[in-house]
Amino acid sequence: MAKSKDIERVQTLTGEKDEDLIEILLDDAEAFVLSYTNRTRLKTGLEKAVRDLAVIALNRMGTEGEKSRSEGGESYTFEDAPKQIYDTLNRYRLARVGGKIYEAEKKQT
Repeated sequence: MAKSKDIERVQTLTGEKDEDLIEILLDDAEAFVLSYTNRTRLKTGLEKAVRDLAVIALNRMGTEGEKSRSEGGESYTFEDAPKQIYDTLNRYRLARVGGKIYEAEKKQT
């Protein structure tokens, strides 16, 4: 579930006021990050990637499925996500060994 601090940061970056929409985009971005990295919980260091993906999704609303667009003499090309985000995600990605994923257990104190 998206934290209010993350919602505020996305609002500041984009000017979007709809908190429910931002929360949905952050939750979807978190689900993608967890799936891509084969993790069950978000590690410190991945929060910015989640926010970045949510901002990208917000900015692309209405252009889903497009790879490029030309309007008024200007051309736009859309990437899936910038390489820098995938570079960050790849640093935290867990490999499968024998078809299983081993994630360190959180130590209880």
